[in-house]
Amino acid sequence: MAELCESLLGLEDELTCSICLGTFVCPVTIPCGHNFCQLCLLATWTDTYSCPQCRTLFATKPELKKNTVLSTVVETFNLRSNKSEASLLGEETATEKKTERVIRCDTCMEAKAAQTCLTCMASFCDEHLRPHRENPVFRLHQLGDPVGDLSERICPDHHKLMELFCSQHSRPICSLCLQQTHKGCSFTSPEEQRTLKECGLRSALKMLNGKITKNESVVTQMRDMQNKLKDSATYRKKAMMTAFQQMQNMLAQEESDAMNAVDCEVETGQTKLRLLEKRFSENIETMSKAKEDIHSMLSQSQTLAFLQTSFTLPEAVNFDPYTPRINLDSKKVMATQIFVANLKDYLAAILKQPMESRVPLLKPGEGAACDLGFPPSSSASPQESAPQVKTGSKKKPQKTKKPPKSNEALMGNKNLGRLMENLLEFGAMDISRDCPPVAEAKPKPGTSDISPNITSAEKRSELLKFGTVLTFNPRTAHRRITLSEGFTKASVSDEHANYPECPERFSVCSQVLAGKGFSRGRHYWEVRMSSNNFVGIGLAYGGIDRKGPTSRLGRNALSWCIEWFNVKLSAWHNSSETVLVNPNPKRIGVLLDCEGGMATFYSVGDRAYPFHSFVIPGGVAAIYPAFWIFSSGSSISFCKLQA
Repeated sequence: MAELCESLLGLEDELTCSICLGTFVCPVTIPCGHNFCQLCLLATWTDTYSCPQCRTLFATKPELKKNTVLSTVVETFNLRSNKSEASLLGEETATEKKTERVIRCDTCMEAKAAQTCLTCMASFCDEHLRPHRENPVFRLHQLGDPVGDLSERICPDHHKLMELFCSQHSRPICSLCLQQTHKGCSFTSPEEQRTLKECGLRSALKMLNGKITKNESVVTQMRDMQNKLKDSATYRKKAMMTAFQQMQNMLAQEESDAMNAVDCEVETGQTKLRLLEKRFSENIETMSKAKEDIHSMLSQSQTLAFLQTSFTLPEAVNFDPYTPRINLDSKKVMATQIFVANLKDYLAAILKQPMESRVPLLKPGEGAACDLGFPPSSSASPQESAPQVKTGSKKKPQKTKKPPKSNEALMGNKNLGRLMENLLEFGAMDISRDCPPVAEAKPKPGTSDISPNITSAEKRSELLKFGTVLTFNPRTAHRRITLSEGFTKASVSDEHANYPECPERFSVCSQVLAGKGFSRGRHYWEVRMSSNNFVGIGLAYGGIDRKGPTSRLGRNALSWCIEWFNVKLSAWHNSSETVLVNPNPKRIGVLLDCEGGMATFYSVGDRAYPFHSFVIPGGVAAIYPAFWIFSSGSSISFCKLQA
């Protein structure tokens, strides 16, 4: 029985849930073979369904059934543990009671007993113990510490002292029991058995102390993590608030400048109109006076006096009045209005994108920063020239200005350049040193966005011109990877293949290289993945480490990798990660341009859609297609290149 308890106590780690770190409560088994508490497992499943221990992703929610065998073992373990704790408490209580109870001499019934004779089965004080100490007849009697209830030491079957302990049946026995009922059983003395039991209990106590310490350490770490999360959130919120405030200040300044430009244009027009109005008013007064003189002459009744009176028309009659063409459609105002409309559309288009896709759109040097690519506003009339004021009586033909060639001509003012520069600098600003890689605007070394000469969707037939036939190199395959179908399919499993030892083989990461490498020319190949989960497709030089911890694709300077880790897609090079938008492809195409130093990855369907490119030094050494497969049952296959 004691051995069974010890064996069950040794299985405590196997009967512990890896989520709550306690013994299983209603244990369930998922398809990958791992066991968890039902409530703990359901609490971890929110949007996706994956194993918390091996990270295997399930397409649908697995059906959970109680593991009855494991549940029975857990119940037995808990029962034995409770019994052991109860027995320990009982022994401590009994010891305390024995310590507190005074044992009297069986002869005088008054004095305190000094020792107990297990041969006489009686307790004696110092006075009545003298015969046992002085008389040679009692020399062979066995004396010991005072024992309260000697009837517990008597065998109920043979009425003899139980001075032995049967290890197989875990009970005290007498010498006749050993010769009859327990014949052939192994036995020890009660003192030796007590020593063994104390060692077992101390081991259990040590294990419990270790478990308690470990749990307390985990609780402390989680509390520290909570505090760090709060501090990090506070810091990042302050950084983002500062950045947004700076943008608001920049936009407010630009708004003020734009309003001032309109006000200045209004003031200029009104000044010109006031000057013209004053001149026209003076002309009216002059001609009104001349009109009165004419009426005065016509009213003259004396003919001789009428004929002697002279009259000259004022010069104002030679001025041909006109309505001046003054409006706000100046070049500066028009450029500001068009810029504001295009900037609004530009920001709206950016804000519609997911956060991971916004930062590349703000990177400087990728496309015209000022040419936003939007048509001019319908309210703008580029054919209209600046306001003109006629000062002479003759009309001069108006010169028609040619329309601007593009919006860039209208937006070439200082305000536009300053605002766009500020916005681009803000997009490239490293707000927080703790921000994830996706928030960094500076390009990672070894990675780049899609080359400008590659369109958003290419005809697959154009890529097939550079198609090449590839197979996997069995000398590089990790022992978890199985090659089949003429070395064109690589699968991964938990069982290791019996591959011979060779220096080219990966021994740490489940990776494999293609059998052919390239150092010049253009080459294109396609692979099909069984699932977009824990899979990597990349390139590596032949000198990549095969044995050490840095042999993982993308975690060194000699390899590049596009990696699916759960639902996240990342580009890796030299341990630097760039998070990408996941197109969830099943078929991936890779175009390697050795002379151009570029490797482009495509999501292949009816057309090829590039989603990331790496800058790769060309002409140094041969570079090989490389692959990483982790999830058991996953596979990668080379596709036949057919149009």
